[in-house]
Amino acid sequence: MIRVYNTLSKKKETFTPVNEKKVGIYLCGPTVYKESHIGHMVGPVIFDTIKRYLCYSGYDVTFIVNITDVDDKLIAEANKRGMEMAEVAAEMTVDYENNLTALGVDTIDNFPRCTDHMQDIIDLTQLLIDRGHAYEVEGDVYFEVGKCDEYGKLSHRSADMLQGDGGGMATIKRAPADFALWKSAKPGEPSWDSPWGPGRPGWHIECSAMSKALLGEEFDIHGGGLDLVFPHHENEVAQSESAHSCAMARYWMHNGLMQASSEVGKLGGRNTRELEAGDQESQEAGKMGKSKGSSAFRDLLERFPAETIRFFLLSTHYRRPIDYSEERLAEVRKGMDTFYRFFKRFELITGSSFYDLTAANTRESGDKFDAGDDPLLTEVAALRARYIEAMDDDFNTGGAVAVLFDLARRLNKYADEENLEGDKDAAKIKTLTTATVVLAELSRTLGLFRDASAATIATEDDEAEDSLVDGLMELLIELRANARKNKDFATADAIRDKLTALNVVLEDRAGGTQWSREGN
Repeated sequence: MIRVYNTLSKKKETFTPVNEKKVGIYLCGPTVYKESHIGHMVGPVIFDTIKRYLCYSGYDVTFIVNITDVDDKLIAEANKRGMEMAEVAAEMTVDYENNLTALGVDTIDNFPRCTDHMQDIIDLTQLLIDRGHAYEVEGDVYFEVGKCDEYGKLSHRSADMLQGDGGGMATIKRAPADFALWKSAKPGEPSWDSPWGPGRPGWHIECSAMSKALLGEEFDIHGGGLDLVFPHHENEVAQSESAHSCAMARYWMHNGLMQASSEVGKLGGRNTRELEAGDQESQEAGKMGKSKGSSAFRDLLERFPAETIRFFLLSTHYRRPIDYSEERLAEVRKGMDTFYRFFKRFELITGSSFYDLTAANTRESGDKFDAGDDPLLTEVAALRARYIEAMDDDFNTGGAVAVLFDLARRLNKYADEENLEGDKDAAKIKTLTTATVVLAELSRTLGLFRDASAATIATEDDEAEDSLVDGLMELLIELRANARKNKDFATADAIRDKLTALNVVLEDRAGGTQWSREGN
């Protein structure tokens, strides 16, 4: 039974879709005026994983991520670069989608663009006017917040906390909190014809119109960063539910924001309490963005493998803030050697690649795993149950990743205990393979360890450094072997001790001595 934390109710609820086994997910995507940075990758990786797990659990899932390709920021960037707004949007959309592909985010079914749904936006705006929830003033159309009795229910803000747009619009609106559904065109700006004259949509109405067009008036999961709860998602709720007289989404799921440190004040300029899951005010204060130094994501991909970044993003529960630094990424990359070393070892023992294993891709088929009375397989079955328990509990990927580490360690221990590299016992190798298939099943459900090439991605500097280190290690291993051959055990032990002090582990096996950096 899957439970989901719902921002609307502020509690975990049993997941019950609108249409039995069919699930619709809408995730707010980027405004494509600049290159993507790592903060833009958080939501897609998380909800890609959520879709994978829901599919694994037997649901038929449609996953939508919108593209905002008309906006004040886009217009300003286009003017700055001397380009058409559509050209900037197209260029940055390609950048965004290329980055998602690198991270293995390949479950998105549709990337709707605002400009492709202009008639849907106009129709929804007109419906709100017809139902008495919106009004037109001098070519602008505003949603009348005072006509929405439940306004504030998502963000849990009272009426006296609500503030609207300032500037010139404040003088023509009926109330300060009223927000724009349609903006009349300014000279030189892109515009579309409408019943109220040429103009373009407000930000909030775009998502209400696109989600309705692709998922219906009521769907299952609406996702986004915690910073979108107010005003964006609050306004979406008001618009959609006022227009359709039904819930917009059953579950509102918000991921934590990318932080440059655990202390918000170091980056955001204010001192706040320790960051917690769902703590919107504190997380927004330290949110990473262009203004706080995060670079283009494609540059980060030149320094770190994409699989390392995905692993890093899934190592924390999605509602918690993500404590980001490149030092943290380096630590994660080192820790992942636990898996990569085991995959190499598995191939050495079995002659088969971990990446070629056929594993269950549904919970139902995986539940057929029969441990019998084998001690290892019994432990593996228990670890699999822990993984499912973690993911069923509000998609706790952090807990699931911890299980993967435990499983990899147990498989390594079994290979050591049974001396499988030296003693090619067919029955024991079959047991190891059966257990390893479970590791493949669970890791692939998180979108991890699907491609052997992901384990070898590195920058040119990394490759040069690795080549040098490999050469030096081969030399030291050879010197140690010669020392042992000549019964100079003092020198042999000194080499091992010095390497141990540097966190380098030597393993004397039947096929020779292997080395590795000590990780998680």
